[in-house]
Amino acid sequence: MLNEKDLEQLKKRGISEAQIEEQLKCFENGFPYLELQAAASLEKGIMAIDSELATVYATTWEQYLEEDNSILKFVPASGAASRMFKDLFEFIDAEYNVPTSGFEKDFFAHIQYFAFYADLNAACQKSLGKDIKALMTEGNYKGIVSLLLNSDGLNYGNLPKGLLKFHNYTDGARTPMEEHLVEGALYAANKSGDVKVHFTVSSEHRALFESLLASKKGDYEQTFEVKYDISFSEQKTSTDTVAADSENQPFRDKGELLFRPGGHGALIENLNDIDADVIFVKNIDNVVPDNVKEATILYKKVLAGVLVSIQIKAHEYLNLLDSGKYSQDELIDIVYFLQNELCTKNPALKELEDSELALYLKHKLNRPIRVCGMVRNVGEPGGGPFIAKNNDGTWSLQILESSQIDMKDSAKVEMLKNSTHFNPVDLVCAVKDYKGNKFDLTKYVDKKTGFISLKSKSGKELKALELPGLWNGAMSDWNTIFVEVPIETFNPVKTVNDLLRKEHQGTTSNH
Repeated sequence: MLNEKDLEQLKKRGISEAQIEEQLKCFENGFPYLELQAAASLEKGIMAIDSELATVYATTWEQYLEEDNSILKFVPASGAASRMFKDLFEFIDAEYNVPTSGFEKDFFAHIQYFAFYADLNAACQKSLGKDIKALMTEGNYKGIVSLLLNSDGLNYGNLPKGLLKFHNYTDGARTPMEEHLVEGALYAANKSGDVKVHFTVSSEHRALFESLLASKKGDYEQTFEVKYDISFSEQKTSTDTVAADSENQPFRDKGELLFRPGGHGALIENLNDIDADVIFVKNIDNVVPDNVKEATILYKKVLAGVLVSIQIKAHEYLNLLDSGKYSQDELIDIVYFLQNELCTKNPALKELEDSELALYLKHKLNRPIRVCGMVRNVGEPGGGPFIAKNNDGTWSLQILESSQIDMKDSAKVEMLKNSTHFNPVDLVCAVKDYKGNKFDLTKYVDKKTGFISLKSKSGKELKALELPGLWNGAMSDWNTIFVEVPIETFNPVKTVNDLLRKEHQGTTSNH
């Protein structure tokens, strides 16, 4: 099935023959749906935290920062902004020339409130000899949009979200990348004032990120009295997946195997390369201006406080199990901790002898831990928190996408429909064991949670394989805690007009 040329191609990418065989089997067999017990809720699986408790956990985190621990903020930032401008691309291709849809009208009616307005105005004057106001007066709306999106202007249609101007300030506009630097200074600076932030970027845009960083880093270091340690990585070509044809054979384009990026689940490799005690994970576009950052900063500290509190307990129990000097009552305490704090239940526990139970508890406790913020459902798209069955027969908390749920099973559909919370990608992770060694995160991936989608290439249909998602199957075998966080901590920018929402306008607009 694979020829010499194919093997050469695999070698270049760092992909083994066995990996290709495994991927082609996935196309053939598909992926099983997950067995669910219930959607997680405040009654079952999601911690509710009142303001008093929030203060306690935030203080726990601040104390942790006073110790000599290594903290890092991990931001997946390779996402292209093209989808943000889908409606404006359609406007350029439309048969009409004036704003017609509600989206188009909204965009132009409030165009002066966008943080990129001054840059766009300058581009219009340079290329078309007139400012935005004059161009709108004469009906040249498409000229304005074209200069926003294309390379003869701001090129926003081809840039990653992280480099677009999102928020206005009196001293200029900020990009999401800069907002993440600011956030890092506010909740992830260690005792010496060091702030580590890691961005995953695409190779074509890396130089742009690096140059923006070089021009801004010093200012933010001065403002926040910190020292930044910023690193970048790219999705590895070894995590690309082979495409298949309708017969589940390798898809070939001009005689060569066609590979596609494996989705955000591939980033578990990048996360695994990082050496830190605690890692915050948050998407690039979920940022707000300074005057509405308060809730974001507080709840980041809360999530991290919950994480370190749980970790301290888990490590105490692991040291106890290691010593071999524990009573039956202590074993029962650990079982309760596992069931109540870590929401991991095992129906077969009653059958285990004490020595077997101790081994089982050690195995379950000595894993990476993640605390995930969950917001109340308000119709935003996103995966949800569930109690699901694991490969070893235990039940635990998992974040699922709808593709992992059997939509033909009415009981499961009902669970999905009535779920109260969803996942805003707001994670804090502990990735070292109780002896201080780094976990190998690739060992905690559930490979059976990938996803197959239909795409096309040169007019031919193909099947594409996505790896288990970063916060779905890639972290399936972690210890997981869900914590309710307020909706105001979640402000993603899916379309350019989202930037007109009051959360992104700060106090600079009366829109």
